[in-house]
Amino acid sequence: MSGLVFDAVEKQFGAFTAISETTLTIPQGKFVCLLGPSGCGKTTLLRMIAGLESPTRGRILLDGRDITRLPVHKRDFGMVFQSLALFPHLSVGENVAYPLRIRGTGKADCFKAVQRLLDLVQLPDMANRPVSKLSGGQRQRVAIARALALSPQLFLLDEPLSALDAKLRESMQIELKQLQRKLGITTIVVTHDQREAMTMADLVVVMSEGKVHQVAPPVEIYRRPRDAFVAGFIGMTNLLKGRVAAPGRLAVAGGILAVPGLPATGEASISVRPENVQVGKMTQANGDGDLEGRVSYIRDLGASIEIYLEVAGEQIVAVCSPYNRPDITDGDSVRVHFPPDDCVVVGA
Repeated sequence: MSGLVFDAVEKQFGAFTAISETTLTIPQGKFVCLLGPSGCGKTTLLRMIAGLESPTRGRILLDGRDITRLPVHKRDFGMVFQSLALFPHLSVGENVAYPLRIRGTGKADCFKAVQRLLDLVQLPDMANRPVSKLSGGQRQRVAIARALALSPQLFLLDEPLSALDAKLRESMQIELKQLQRKLGITTIVVTHDQREAMTMADLVVVMSEGKVHQVAPPVEIYRRPRDAFVAGFIGMTNLLKGRVAAPGRLAVAGGILAVPGLPATGEASISVRPENVQVGKMTQANGDGDLEGRVSYIRDLGASIEIYLEVAGEQIVAVCSPYNRPDITDGDSVRVHFPPDDCVVVGA
């Protein structure tokens, strides 16, 4: 089987279960983000891939080969730690060359490899510069070049951009994604930043409390979350609870909504993204999926408008652009429309 496979893997530290029984496949050549809040188990999962931790139960396979107990130095993986772990007393070139030299690579070959790698990470002519004289983004690039020096089969990064300022972080996200596409190497990144995962990943693995909730491309994670945790953790959403009143009809506080994919009976929860909520002035005849609300606050962010609404005691958020802002103001009674195709069932 091609790719990295977790076969019923579990990890315990004493009585604490860091990773519940997990079965997961990461296809070869993909950029994958392990995403979740602090303490959810994503770094533990990465450390098991790297061989820095061993599963309590289960197996880890790479292209059909069992690597569960394979020593770290035999795994042929590159890893960038959150701290970067560069050698401050060495130059840029010496840092990049370090893994090559401990493998016995000759001086001439080391020199060629260092030049190639520094060109790859856009740091040409900096081999002799002290690491201590570099900016945060430059140090990040050196750590990436060093991890790629041995042409690893897997490239692992643990919160690699967390120490960078917001603007540099966003530019590095794009650079890292472009680099991965250029090399075609399977890359697995740990992050708690939803925007970072949505920007870089081919696949997002959403985790909480040691469990994998959903594995899917970023757009699917956002538009079709599997459960309420995923819906609430990825971006902003409106979660509404209700009871099935009829086939395809959900009774919520304030009225009845048309929702496809409901169970036959019982309670259900739905997620509706703010940009899909439509707000307008009250009319005598409201349509299917309309509730009555009151505007409690309008927040103008320049590129977008956030409209906070009170609907039957619940807060609902709608988002629109300045070009289609409705003619409403604080305190107005409004019609709040939830398009049926944008109502996603996340719990029953």
